[in-house]
Amino acid sequence: MTATRRVAIAATGPASLAAGQLVVADGGNAVDAAIAAAITAMSTEPGIVSLAGAAFVSVWPASGSPVVIDGNVAMPGLGLARSVFGGGVREVVTDYGGGVTMYAGPGSVAVPGALSACESAVARFGSQPWSAVVAPAAQVCRDGYPIGGAAAKYLGFVADPLFGQDPGAHAITRRADGEPFVAGDLARNPDLSVVLTAIAREGASLLTTGELGRALATEMATHGGLVTEADLTAYEVVVREPVRRALGEWDVALNPPPSVGGPLLAVMLGELQRSGKPTWDDILRIQWAVLAYRQQVLDRSRDLDADGHALLASVERHGLAGLPTSASTAHVSAVDSDGLACAVTMSSGYGSGVTIPGTGLLLNNALGEPELNRLGLHALAPGTRLASNMAPTVARAGDGRVLAVGSPGADRITTALMQVLAQLCLGGADLDAAVQAPRLHVRFEESGEAGVEHEASPELSAAVARAGLHGLDHGELSMYFGGVGAAYRDSDGRLRAAGDPRREAAVAVS
Repeated sequence: MTATRRVAIAATGPASLAAGQLVVADGGNAVDAAIAAAITAMSTEPGIVSLAGAAFVSVWPASGSPVVIDGNVAMPGLGLARSVFGGGVREVVTDYGGGVTMYAGPGSVAVPGALSACESAVARFGSQPWSAVVAPAAQVCRDGYPIGGAAAKYLGFVADPLFGQDPGAHAITRRADGEPFVAGDLARNPDLSVVLTAIAREGASLLTTGELGRALATEMATHGGLVTEADLTAYEVVVREPVRRALGEWDVALNPPPSVGGPLLAVMLGELQRSGKPTWDDILRIQWAVLAYRQQVLDRSRDLDADGHALLASVERHGLAGLPTSASTAHVSAVDSDGLACAVTMSSGYGSGVTIPGTGLLLNNALGEPELNRLGLHALAPGTRLASNMAPTVARAGDGRVLAVGSPGADRITTALMQVLAQLCLGGADLDAAVQAPRLHVRFEESGEAGVEHEASPELSAAVARAGLHGLDHGELSMYFGGVGAAYRDSDGRLRAAGDPRREAAVAVS
């Protein structure tokens, strides 16, 4: 609109926030700011997210309908004999998250889509050229960026078992003295800076049909990975119509199927709306029913699009009685004074532990995340979008309020957002209070037994006891329960941003 446009940004740390602010200073809008912050986060948070991963971008224009740009990863292997599937991986056992076993290596790498989704969002809704949106990430990789607390904590668990074998990954995740990074260390990635400069000039196609994509396919073929040039050429961003739900005075737009996170959140919000002003007992009841369905049906689905829409239709008609009985992400939110909202959630899984040599680019391990591959290693048909917990959300109220919100946190993404939106949209809580309120999460074991993870709160403990479930108290403000980032425009046009104290964040209104 004008040079007086202002943007509220909830970013992942100082480097990503500065990137968003730099683009706003040049006249950028909420989409430009969110994408600049997201690309910088994917470039400067090793082990947490990567440019060679997945992203969903939710946008609600100031006038017009909301859309979700699906840049999720896809199953590779087009043109390969079936006999090569099932290999190229190694098992990695870590103490992260209370004990996580994953698959890493070239065979864990899925077809990336994050960069393509980001470029599509800027082309459709941005006000700045793609090169200007990418430039801050290239500069900070060259000049240096501080290692954030989340990346340092994760690398403390996995630097040796996951990132210790590949020379490129080893260099990106360690200090010059060979020790894993700690929070606050200044890191540089000059090779990735060169790559980002080329991406700014040539576009995201550099990683699909361009030189970088060909290098990726060659690396995979040499070491037992499944990503081929045919996979990269065939990959397309999909623009989807979001699932819409009323929540109090708000119209909420959510990530649709084949995403798992968006439909589950939609069902939870629909039940919250039916409850009026939900209690902790309501929140526990809703989570238990919806997450049990996820474990029994969606986690084992071969057609997430069909099964996701069937879930939504059934619950819309029958409520929770209609349910059949059969870690690493990052998020950026931005809202501008014109009323444009953008929410971006990114993931590269736990990381494959491998790079494209000479690029400084870490690759995803989406095929090696057990919770997203319940059917087994390499079980999906090539080209199939993988399951995803990501649920970037945008919302509007009739009085002019606008919200962009999302969270990292694997299967806690949906429950974190459920509780924040309940506080904000139904409970009338202040934005910061809604983000900081205590949380709980119903967790199912493979056996089907349920327990409740929760933060320290007498009210939550009492609700768990009334439900007759085993509870585990994580103390106050635990990173386990996500890291919600929200950007908000009030009815009088004032902008605000809120970051979650559970996880490092950086917020500002520029």
